[in-house]
Amino acid sequence: MVVPTVTAGAMPRRYGPRHRWVVLAVGVGAQGSFAAMFSGIPVTGVSMRAGYHLSTGSLGLVLACLGLGVAVSDIVWGLLADRFGDRRVLLTGLTSTGVLLGVMATAVTPADRAGTVLLAVCLTTAGVLGGSVNGASGRAVMTWFGEGERGFAMSVRQTAIPAGGAVGVALLPWLAQAYGFRAVYAVPAAFCLLAAAATWRWLHEPTPRPSIPPAPVVTERAVERSPLRRWDVWRLALAGALLTVPQFAVLTFTAIFLHDVKGAGAALAGLTVLIAQLGGGAARIWTGRRTDRAEDSGAARRTCLRRIGVLAGIAMAGAAVLTDAPTPLTVTALALGGLLANAWQGVAYTEIAEMAGAGRAGTALGLIGTTLFAMGFLTPLLIPVVLAHASWAAVWGLAAAASLAAVPLAPAVLRAR
Repeated sequence: MVVPTVTAGAMPRRYGPRHRWVVLAVGVGAQGSFAAMFSGIPVTGVSMRAGYHLSTGSLGLVLACLGLGVAVSDIVWGLLADRFGDRRVLLTGLTSTGVLLGVMATAVTPADRAGTVLLAVCLTTAGVLGGSVNGASGRAVMTWFGEGERGFAMSVRQTAIPAGGAVGVALLPWLAQAYGFRAVYAVPAAFCLLAAAATWRWLHEPTPRPSIPPAPVVTERAVERSPLRRWDVWRLALAGALLTVPQFAVLTFTAIFLHDVKGAGAALAGLTVLIAQLGGGAARIWTGRRTDRAEDSGAARRTCLRRIGVLAGIAMAGAAVLTDAPTPLTVTALALGGLLANAWQGVAYTEIAEMAGAGRAGTALGLIGTTLFAMGFLTPLLIPVVLAHASWAAVWGLAAAASLAAVPLAPAVLRAR
């Protein structure tokens, strides 16, 4: 069977079922281009603190601004994707993000004597614009893939976050040290503009749009109701927010912890975060495929989410206990905790989109993106406060507690309405 699609300014064109893999590749590229910037910039923390003359608290604020930008815009982008389609939203978001980063490369570097306020405003804006990729690229995947494939496809799409993040983690700290922050901003700008070009060329919505069957326990009326008015959807989104705490704790402050406490360089911090990112990406694909094969895939996804919460909590508790242990043991615990904290997003994003239904998938994905990145904003702000009154062991212990608190919050059963 083929699906007709109309592109602007052209005669109707028909795309066969295999085009869904092209759409998935475009979604991966879009998500990965933003993730390279979002994950890579925090790992330049040591260079950023020195170059911009920031205190540790100011650094936490600046890095938190990326998450703040996504948090305040993600649900809006999701609503826009449901209203205007994935293609328009992605083109707008990716192009504007690339342009902004290009401006930052020319005018918002330490060499330009950019201050904390300007840097914070620019990173907030980068988060606002780049947040477009979360709901729109995920919605494109959900509309092209059928039952039995969505969990795998969405997990592959979500794997672009740690995979693209790994590229940023490996590349941006080196660029900061070797070439300065002009290169740190210019390279992700190029990634975003290339992803925008791929979106313009290959991303098309199927017509008619395939429907996403609701889970058996959810009534048709429940699926039609806005996901913003459903407590089970909110529970899943809030559980994801709590599971985000160890992810952002490891991502944003591993470099500072290893530098200040262990006397280690940026290379070890980059390796630690890289293991967490790549390992978490592989785990996302595995969990997505495994839950797709279950008889009740929705229940399997929710169970998987809760189990990962338990394991991530245990791993981060281990990091807290091993804070003063030899560096290899501490690094191992942090890498494992970060890996597990990166492993659950594919199944969570798939499940929340399934719960909402095809017509509201963008809104639901925007909601979970909002809660996740709101916590991504708060976590870097909270860590310096904890450090001022306690210790690094308390920081990792807090991350463990957040993971464990997510377990009872995640819905086990969806109740009919």
